[in-house]
Amino acid sequence: MVERRMWGVQTPLRQFNVLTVKLEKKDLDWERYFDLSPQELGQLIHMPKMGRILHKWLRSETVLPVSFKHLMLPEKNPPPTELLDLQPLPVAALRNPLYEALYDHDFKCFNPIQTRVFTVLYNSDDNVLVAAPTGSGKTLCADIAVLRNHQKGTQSDSHAMRVVYMAPSEALANERYRDWERKFGKGLKLCVGKLIGERSRDLKQLQKCHIIISTPENWDALSRRWKQNKNVQQVSLFIVDELHLIGGQGGPVLEAIVSRMRYISSQTENKIRIVALSTSLANAKDLGEWIGATSHGLFNFPPGARPVPLEIHIQGVEYADFEARMQAMMKPTYTAIVQHAKNAKPALVYVPTNKHIRLTAENLVPCSYADSGEKPPLLLRPLDGHIESLIGRLNDEILQSILRGGVGYLHEGLTLSDQQIVSRLFEDGWIQVCVVSSSMCWGVSLFAHLVVVMGTQYYDSRENVHTDYHVTELLQMMAHANRPLLDDSGKCVILCHAPRKEYYKKFLYEALPVESHLHHYLHDNLNAEIVNGIIRSKQDAVDHLTWTFLYRRLTQNPNYYNLQGVSQRHLSEHLSELVETTLSDLEASQCIAIDDDMKLSPLVLGLVASYFLHQLFYRRAFRILFNSPNKDEGSCGDSSSSFRVFTASYTIRGGRGGPKNPKCTDPHVKANALLQAHFSRQLVGENLILDQQEVILSASRLVPAMVDIICNHGWLSLAILVMELSQMVTQGVWHSDSELLQLPHFTEELAKRCQENPGKSVEKVFDLKGMEADERRKLLEMSDTQMVDVERFCNRFPEIGLECEVVECGSAKPGEDERITLQVTLRRELDGGRTEVGPVDALRYPKTKEEGWWLVVGDTKTDSVLAIKKVCLQNQANAKLEFDAPAAAEAGKKTCTLYLMSDSYMGCDQEIQVDIN
Repeated sequence: MVERRMWGVQTPLRQFNVLTVKLEKKDLDWERYFDLSPQELGQLIHMPKMGRILHKWLRSETVLPVSFKHLMLPEKNPPPTELLDLQPLPVAALRNPLYEALYDHDFKCFNPIQTRVFTVLYNSDDNVLVAAPTGSGKTLCADIAVLRNHQKGTQSDSHAMRVVYMAPSEALANERYRDWERKFGKGLKLCVGKLIGERSRDLKQLQKCHIIISTPENWDALSRRWKQNKNVQQVSLFIVDELHLIGGQGGPVLEAIVSRMRYISSQTENKIRIVALSTSLANAKDLGEWIGATSHGLFNFPPGARPVPLEIHIQGVEYADFEARMQAMMKPTYTAIVQHAKNAKPALVYVPTNKHIRLTAENLVPCSYADSGEKPPLLLRPLDGHIESLIGRLNDEILQSILRGGVGYLHEGLTLSDQQIVSRLFEDGWIQVCVVSSSMCWGVSLFAHLVVVMGTQYYDSRENVHTDYHVTELLQMMAHANRPLLDDSGKCVILCHAPRKEYYKKFLYEALPVESHLHHYLHDNLNAEIVNGIIRSKQDAVDHLTWTFLYRRLTQNPNYYNLQGVSQRHLSEHLSELVETTLSDLEASQCIAIDDDMKLSPLVLGLVASYFLHQLFYRRAFRILFNSPNKDEGSCGDSSSSFRVFTASYTIRGGRGGPKNPKCTDPHVKANALLQAHFSRQLVGENLILDQQEVILSASRLVPAMVDIICNHGWLSLAILVMELSQMVTQGVWHSDSELLQLPHFTEELAKRCQENPGKSVEKVFDLKGMEADERRKLLEMSDTQMVDVERFCNRFPEIGLECEVVECGSAKPGEDERITLQVTLRRELDGGRTEVGPVDALRYPKTKEEGWWLVVGDTKTDSVLAIKKVCLQNQANAKLEFDAPAAAEAGKKTCTLYLMSDSYMGCDQEIQVDIN
């Protein structure tokens, strides 16, 4: 008999083998789980969240027989690459004074791993996979491959020797850009560029730069249309860093890109060399074969093969409650610093949240005073006047006081200048300890003798639970205990929940196996290839999958991918079913059309999804946005994308009021609140700064997609509203606010004073721009520095001359609607001696943005869009818009309206009436 024990009352349930379950009300919502069948109860117990609850209680186990009759074990992995005892190779092996000068001040010899792979990287053009422990100098392997590529380009006198380096995160991309700009930009006079996600600017960067640094998302956006872009086809070296992350959250994008680069290399005359860097892997052979590396180009060193040996201590803490456990880790953290960072050696402490960063730093300083009396040992030397002035420049006052105690901290909420000052103090040896947010482990360039991982869990807002770090994140944190020329060994102390201690003991000392997750995210990948004409039939889709890592792992680990067998027939059936299901979902979502049950062609939603890299959620999202009565939501919905559409929906329809009857646990409610704070220029807590930036950037990508889909439906008024929403997102103001708030140093009070100016009301930027300098200075009452910023904005504010003429009017064939062609000319004067338009002046936008313009032809009588085109404008631009004549026009006379809408600035939109006879 199964019993449910609830508030001391025993409620009998139906017979269910031999199973006893004890549950507490605090752990479950009993209104949800009260009436369950035995089968449903069994499923509930095996849910991940339920498992986390039941492991806390006595006699809450279930024993079920598991048959291994049909179990197919994965194939055994080959042994790792042996690290031979070779004579360290000197830098002179590069045989080029220019190359040798790049490293003269850093080191004289390569480390054992770099020595082992040098010959293949520098003396051949083979594809290479270097899998080695994090912190073993793999980045220098990428340098060697770049030098080989430059050497070939110099010998062939070719300017097409283009390098693309793909980093897994924005922080790593920034770090690599700074390093290579110094080495290859200044040292070899190469043009080094970084993609930022702005298509027009990124295309220019790709055309002019020898070395391109990118994240997977940005390179995916640029390389999808490789058939139309010769610069993508001319890539000669493609370096992918941290390839083991193919098994993580961003793995499907990474896998799609590498598969695409392999395919491009096979379809063009230009061979693309692929160099992949990874941590030690159990199944490195499969990854190597996938990227085209032969046995000579495959290096998979064991986890212990570190140039600087790492001593790891794992300590468990018994407290089950997260906050209590973090509090209990304070004293062990300080003890670890005292024991393992003797002689004033630097230490890094990783903690999960910004709140715990400050708490930990504040607790470490009093501990140090208590042990030493007057002088805190964490402050390595007395602060001189220059360092005091540096600390005084910090924006964070609490950080100033903590730094004077020898402890610093870093998190994403700090300003860039504050982060740079703290990093400099730590690197120069003024402070001994720096507490760092765990999410910064990929981007921070600090190294220490000791690394303390204070807690191995973080709060996952999507699941509303505390989740363990991925092993790769822990390895990345541990890699910062690495100072090759200063220490003989590094030390790492990991403080974790006691039940997880054995888990980390196993996985931190063994090579990681990685699997493909592409089959769970195949919709976007197949849709993009259909849009670009690579896949034209179902057979093409199956052939496309043969280029992926997924294809190589299906037969190696069949149970993981639900494969019933490993024969060719089983493989073909599985791939065919996967493709058929995915394409059916895309067809149901109105992204593609399937003709004759075989031929594939893209539809408007598919084109927009591919161009703007959105998940395929449009059908569901736009029914919500426009209150469609159709309840069929399709199968490609994605909650992380849908909340952005909700946000835009509420912003457009609800204005400052936000959603009605919000459910606070819904992601779109938080996103809406962060957007409204952005528009209202209200400060958010430092814990929410990154979330707000993510929402702003997501909204800026979503809005152009919304414009395209709305215009495809022909809704003029709504299209104009969404274009105005784009301006709001960029400038961080409500559209009902004064457009003067776009200017630097302007407040609502100053904008109101300008509007009430006795001589002449100043309401627009053009009004301010047209004033005399003395008159403007008298009105604004700003300092000289502030006035320079204001004048710079006014000079850069776009003033566009718009001309339009009808160049063609008539029907193509008898009986068809009349076709009209408009020739639009845009002219722009560049002030201040500029030769080209720079990025948008938007102080509240988190990234650099290039401006764009929409040309829209509409019929105001029927509120319909007749034609639309997105243009980029420098000095002059010409555009042709072709459309059918408005249906409601009078015979002999037709009138429409031409709109020029900015996607970034408020107050420079134009509209003119176009009469057609």
